[in-house]
Amino acid sequence: MGAPTNPVTLSTQEITELVRQLADARHDINNALSLISAASELIRISPENTPKMLGTLNEQPQKISASMQRFSHSLEVKLGTRQP
Repeated sequence: MGAPTNPVTLSTQEITELVRQLADARHDINNALSLISAASELIRISPENTPKMLGTLNEQPQKISASMQRFSHSLEVKLGTRQP
């Protein structure tokens, strides 16, 4: 994301929407990190659960990345540094 080349003016509604999207991204990331923590703890307590938990562990980085990509895309569009 580059810096906007012109001044950016956002309406109250646009700012509110960006804040909501950021909260959604934060929630998604927190959920993914919680699943990583829980799966790791289950593996520590019961190593025989490792095969079942690996799928959960492997899915979470992609979920975090997708959430950040959605938010950053929306922010870049609002700042005028990317086309919709």
